[in-house]
Amino acid sequence: LLLNKGADINSQGRVYSNALHAASSGGHEQIVRLLLDMGADVSAQGRRCGNALYAASAEGYEQIVELLVNKGADVNAQGGYYGNALHAASFRGYEQIVRLLLNKGANVNAQNIYDAGWLGEDYEDEGYEDEGCEDEDYSNALQAAAFRGHERIVRLLLDKGADVNAQSGRYGNALYAALAEGHKQIVRLLLDKGAKI
Repeated sequence: LLLNKGADINSQGRVYSNALHAASSGGHEQIVRLLLDMGADVSAQGRRCGNALYAASAEGYEQIVELLVNKGADVNAQGGYYGNALHAASFRGYEQIVRLLLNKGANVNAQNIYDAGWLGEDYEDEGYEDEGCEDEDYSNALQAAAFRGHERIVRLLLDKGADVNAQSGRYGNALYAALAEGHKQIVRLLLDKGAKI
């Protein structure tokens, strides 16, 4: 109804980049399809939570992720607290989304270009709050998955060429992230794959 009355489909919001981003974050596949059919910008970047692909990946909506990628969403676009869609899905433990993004060309070694303070204070001061966008700095997908204890995702990322010794982020590397949380199996796996102590 709003679109029929002339609402701007790509109008920017405070947290979400546009209506497509909001619908993707909420898991509303039918609305996502409608918005895409009506010309919504699949690549629009939001302030706090990246873009529609990032939002769907962070919330675990695999069908929406696939739809957005098939409509041209950039699987390596940076944005949001996790850094990119692969990083978000790895942190949250969505193995099928991680696999889908990797199969569609996501860079397994992409670093979060934003440090922990990238949005934090400015957004908290302005009242930007959203459960899908925690302020975490785990540098890359491998470090995020290792910290959270997602062994199958750690294994998948390593099998796809993730750098086991990539340095950055809150814990320095994936091994220290896994150690910090006591994930013994992941520690063993990382050491077996050549992690340096």
